[in-house]
Amino acid sequence: MLRVKTIQITLTLAFLSCLFWACAQRNSAAYCSDWPSEITRTYIGPRYWANRLQDWKLANGRVECVFSGRNRSLALLTHELGEQTGDFELRVRFGFFQQNDDSSLAWAGFRIGAKGRFNDYRDTAVHGEGLGVGVTPDGRFVWDDSLLADVPGFDPSALQNEGIDFEVQGQFDDGTYQLKLTVFAADSSGALAQITIPDVADSAVVGGLALVSDFPQNKLQSSTWFADWRINGGKIAADENRQFGPTLFSQYTLSKNILKMTAQMPPIGASDARQVILELQRNGDWQPVDTSSIDEQARTASFRVENWQGDEDAPYRIVYDFCAQGQRIERFFYQGTIRHEPLEKETLVMAAFSCNNDLGFPHGEVVRNVAVHKPDLLFFSGDQIYEGVGGFGVQRAPFEPAALDYLRKWYLFGWAFADLMRDRPTITITDDHDVYHGNVWGESGKATKPGTAGADAQDSGGYKMFPQWVRLVERTQTSHLPDPFDPTPVQQGIGVYYCDLDYAGVSFAILEDRKFKSAPKALLPEAQIWNGWPQNPQFDAKTQADVAGAQLLGQRQLHFLRQWAADWRDGIWMKAVLSQTIFTNLATLPVEAKSGAIIPSLPILKPGEFAQNEKIVHDFDSNGWPQSQRNAALSEIRKAFAIHVAGDQHLGSTVHYGIDDWRDAGTALCVPAISNIWPRRWYPPTEGQNRQPGTPRYTGDFEDGFGNKMSVYAVANPQQTGMKPPLLYDRATGYGIVRFNRTRREITFENWPRWTDPGAGQSKPYAGWPITFRQSDNYARQPAGYLPELRITGMTEPVVQIVDEASGEIVYTLRIDGDRFRPMIYGDGRYSIGIGEQGTEKWQVLKGIAPTTDQQAVLVVEF
Repeated sequence: MLRVKTIQITLTLAFLSCLFWACAQRNSAAYCSDWPSEITRTYIGPRYWANRLQDWKLANGRVECVFSGRNRSLALLTHELGEQTGDFELRVRFGFFQQNDDSSLAWAGFRIGAKGRFNDYRDTAVHGEGLGVGVTPDGRFVWDDSLLADVPGFDPSALQNEGIDFEVQGQFDDGTYQLKLTVFAADSSGALAQITIPDVADSAVVGGLALVSDFPQNKLQSSTWFADWRINGGKIAADENRQFGPTLFSQYTLSKNILKMTAQMPPIGASDARQVILELQRNGDWQPVDTSSIDEQARTASFRVENWQGDEDAPYRIVYDFCAQGQRIERFFYQGTIRHEPLEKETLVMAAFSCNNDLGFPHGEVVRNVAVHKPDLLFFSGDQIYEGVGGFGVQRAPFEPAALDYLRKWYLFGWAFADLMRDRPTITITDDHDVYHGNVWGESGKATKPGTAGADAQDSGGYKMFPQWVRLVERTQTSHLPDPFDPTPVQQGIGVYYCDLDYAGVSFAILEDRKFKSAPKALLPEAQIWNGWPQNPQFDAKTQADVAGAQLLGQRQLHFLRQWAADWRDGIWMKAVLSQTIFTNLATLPVEAKSGAIIPSLPILKPGEFAQNEKIVHDFDSNGWPQSQRNAALSEIRKAFAIHVAGDQHLGSTVHYGIDDWRDAGTALCVPAISNIWPRRWYPPTEGQNRQPGTPRYTGDFEDGFGNKMSVYAVANPQQTGMKPPLLYDRATGYGIVRFNRTRREITFENWPRWTDPGAGQSKPYAGWPITFRQSDNYARQPAGYLPELRITGMTEPVVQIVDEASGEIVYTLRIDGDRFRPMIYGDGRYSIGIGEQGTEKWQVLKGIAPTTDQQAVLVVEF
């Protein structure tokens, strides 16, 4: 709300000549907007960030704020008021589209000296606060976001017609600044009004610059237009490397000799170029390898290069011809490197992320610290955006503004992590908040129940947003992934992206553990589900929740896992499953809590404290339900001796899954949230069984709230750190690191605080990590017996596949370490053993092999 303010000023109503010269005549840091006059588009250009994206457009050589609302701003990225002393001048022509009933409470002009909380120009552009300086539609001056009392105004009629030129001059004098605010007639006939504000602190005029249109009520109508923005003076600092676009960022994957890349583009205009080119540098020359049209909704350009030879790093650039200023078409380049597939490395390193809220944006410490680990690939497990990211809430309709609303939030994600993604394979999958849900039970893509909203809509199952909007989201985040295993769309024409990616000897199964999942409310009416939580205190989730027909991954993805677990071609030596969330419900709440709604308000404990009177909960948003489908998924995954990496829970943890017994399935890493809005916790009322000596009481063997067996090895509970802001640093935020070691056939899990520099001295991950597992730990089921030992000659590290001949079921498949292996079996009967390299002539099958208790029994296999 516009305040009223009284300050000591000097008032001048004399006619003045324009003191603002052409930019190029003043200094190298000068700036002129020079907006194109014949282009209409939402994206203003690479030097700007618009708050909100959908509220601004370029038209008729000027920028227009097409929405009336609070704090709409257009930040200038490349120029700011620097820390050096010096004078400065800002000038812009602007006008209001119409005078409204609330015009006396509105204003437009500049924000100067803007600063964010995290000392980064990107944070300043999105969240920065500074001095608001301008005029109201009725011709009054505004200073420091306040209407100046007792200051004569000027005739406001020009503001609704040809506009006025508004100038701010800052002059340094004896440690402070004197600011002169002048309103000129647009016809250059002279000054309409001028005031001088003395004794402005130097610190107040250090920081970002932005245009502002500020109206007290949200209305879908144009508010303000701006033209001919100019900046000059010795106080101005410039950095053209801060431009963002027109190619905003890229993501790529490399698998099975196919390169797929998605370039994220902005919302361009009808007269802008539609084609984007991918070029590779070969023998010193840039050569085009693919061309893509920009998708009209997702604003993506997708590239595909087959028969990729990945033995050397390949510099690439994305080429786009674009008019950013004047009438000039410029060629813009976005550059990166397709890294060679690191087959020579003993240890493959993956960095894993989850839950990217904007507190801490642009997460510079995360990007810097992750780079220290030198990851070979990246995994973003979901919630790359939240509905409230960047401020201004969420717009769900109509389609085009809703699309731009999402894209703005998605662009913030890419802006933060672009420097990591441009040079590394990146796996990105969507979760509930990415599609504007608090929780999502996708039910194979159906629409939520008509006439419902909020939690009621979510509980009914399906997707709340337009199907084409969901497709847009998935295109931006997942179109660079390898081709889907089965591309058949689900309901409403929503696509799928579950697939496998092979990289440097590790095969990743990429799942969608939300899209096919059943909603519990209709299946469990007696539970009285609200927002995924049973409100009936008599409902027993351990015995009553696992009902027939409830789905988790769905039959299509279970079939995919079965095929993937059995396929170890092309030198694969390790397997991992990547999905949104872990297959257990690791969380507690105070005993009186009816749902997780209280989680953000729970007190954060001091180090070493343990919450009392807690209960292990059953949250149907977790993948602990439905239990039988959870077990079916784990049964398929363990056949590949695969680990599981996921996020979503806002609680970093490492667990060992159990199906029939503790630790008889795979291990899992749940990575912390990058920025945590929902700080779950794990304070079980009883200590874990079979825990290692000296480990915390919350580790060991437990049953979750659905009765699923889990062995807890480490948890990063929220705790007070003394760092500010506490909402960022006390909620156990960070990222995960997974190290796959080929020589030892081991996997090491690490969860790191976001603020810890891994390269500094005695720095360590969160307490309890690192944790190292052997590959064989991921199928640690107690054997019923053994087959004779295999001794292979003429081949090392062959694939071994065990098949139960009675059922035809593949028991497991594994690339063994060395040339000897004693196969475990889990039932009586005879087995077939496949040995060698699948899909080649070097593959033998031994049939009718019976278990033996003779430990000296040997089968020699020669190649």
